[in-house]
Amino acid sequence: MNRAYPSVDEAIADVFDNATIALGGFFTAGSPIRLTEALANQGAKNLTIIVQSVGIGNWEVNMLLENRQVRKVICNYPFFRSASRVSLFEQQLRAGEVECEVYPLGTFIEKLRAGGAGIAGFYTPTGVGTLVAEGKECRAFNGKEYLLELAISPDFAFVHAYKGDPYGNLVYRETSRNYNPEMAMSANITIAEVENLVGPGEINPDQVHTPGIFVQRVVKVDRPDIDVTIEVSPEEMNT
Repeated sequence: MNRAYPSVDEAIADVFDNATIALGGFFTAGSPIRLTEALANQGAKNLTIIVQSVGIGNWEVNMLLENRQVRKVICNYPFFRSASRVSLFEQQLRAGEVECEVYPLGTFIEKLRAGGAGIAGFYTPTGVGTLVAEGKECRAFNGKEYLLELAISPDFAFVHAYKGDPYGNLVYRETSRNYNPEMAMSANITIAEVENLVGPGEINPDQVHTPGIFVQRVVKVDRPDIDVTIEVSPEEMNT
């Protein structure tokens, strides 16, 4: 089945209000910039976004926040490292305009992997005895305490790949792989933007990082032109 779409706008056209969307990437590496920009233009509201960091390096996420499209964020890096710098997301969170759930890196990615594997949840020692444990089931195994964490299965996942084919097979480049494979497998509908769209059979099966069974839509995009750090915004770089 040919899963290639002619444009990012058509690929995300049916994203609906109140949807849960996982956005791949680790700061600037492997972020689905073009799909996120298209979503900002499309205008779906009351979204829950699952993302590693909130507009810190991956500045396109701020477009969704500026449009007031986001109701809740699930992440593991919500703020700047410096308390003197306040991001747009932090401003909205302090004003009670958005909600936030924060998870450590390992717990965050395992919740997504579990969702993709059809596992309802898992027990982890991370967070025991901290605020993270509030309201969660806690059990002892072999004399050690563990928390029950539930899986995440978003409605959509937006991922960025270096290469893909019309069947949805994807290849990521170096560190841009990060969360993308787990997010791709966890969602009901995965949409991949790819820098290089190649023909069927042109990807060596041994090089496939995300099999096409997890990807429903593929769209060709230009390679992002990014030159920012996680601590300096494009606006600040111009001052």
